[in-house]
Amino acid sequence: MSRAEPPVTEAWRLLMGLVLDQRMRWSEVAAELGISQAGLRALLAIDPENPRPQRDLAKALDCDPSYVTGMVDELERAGFALRRTEPADRRLKTIALTDAGVDALQAAGDGLFSPPTQFARLPPGDQRELARILRSAVAGTPIDSPIPHAVRPRLGKRSAPPTAQSR
Repeated sequence: MSRAEPPVTEAWRLLMGLVLDQRMRWSEVAAELGISQAGLRALLAIDPENPRPQRDLAKALDCDPSYVTGMVDELERAGFALRRTEPADRRLKTIALTDAGVDALQAAGDGLFSPPTQFARLPPGDQRELARILRSAVAGTPIDSPIPHAVRPRLGKRSAPPTAQSR
């Protein structure tokens, strides 16, 4: 006789299955923007309202600063970011998004964070309850707000995301 798994284990298994099922979105969104998945990861880590030094970006991405150099080089080639020299310390390079980078960040957020069909097809009351439960689960944790404000999907219609061909 098999034991039933605890509800929290079942919920986590189902949620992880759903998330893993969506993993192809990363490559699709990166391709639409004309950048690699590493470049997309860096783009998502840059707050358009709060440029940060490249070494802080490396810490946030938990990778070697030399690897971040390549990621930022790619974002610069795509026209999404630029390095600025800090006036107080000319050795320090701050990474900022360009206007095209802010647009790309929004497009990335729209592509990555729009609800999967499995959530979208739930009745509105179930969607609200699911959101309430997940908010409760992450409240007060670092995941409470995992994406910059500018990346959060907008309500309503928006223009098509920029593509490598349209830049």
